[in-house]
Amino acid sequence: MNIDRLLQQHNQDGESASSIPPLDEWQPALSGDINISIDADGRWWHEGKPFARPKVARLLATLLRLDADGYCLVTPVERWRIQVEDLPLVAVEADFRDDAWWFTTQFDDVVRLDAEHPLAVTLTPKGEAVPQLPVRFGLAARLHRNVYYPLIEAAESRDLGDGTSEIGLMSAGQWFVLGQLDDERAGEAT
Repeated sequence: MNIDRLLQQHNQDGESASSIPPLDEWQPALSGDINISIDADGRWWHEGKPFARPKVARLLATLLRLDADGYCLVTPVERWRIQVEDLPLVAVEADFRDDAWWFTTQFDDVVRLDAEHPLAVTLTPKGEAVPQLPVRFGLAARLHRNVYYPLIEAAESRDLGDGTSEIGLMSAGQWFVLGQLDDERAGEAT
């Protein structure tokens, strides 16, 4: 995969750096593994060094999808597998408008929290329960702490009737769980 050629072609096509090509239509055979990785904080690395040009990571993020073979960078003629420590995207902004929460990733993907893009609490590689949401082509974004805290502040508590309470929020007419508390612990916290 010639990154400089991709950048040059991208600039000649006049596409926005965040334009997502039709990756679902491209089905080349797996070309192999490439020494690119994404750490748990969403930083891109090449051969053990952080990307020196943010524009390259932004461009490559538009070519990323999750396949049966793993996370792959895809062009019409090549498909290279990369390593991802946790999730490839990080939601870095959250905004509530039009009766829904909207999230923006580090590469300017904008996702509405709704039935098609539900919030799920999953474990990070460090074993922490942190929300994530689907973005595109099998990719998901982990919510950054700075995004998670405003959600907790806006959250409501619902008694489940079994000694626990659910903490969650409404978005686009749907209820999304952020976590659960034992009612004993909830009483101690107040």
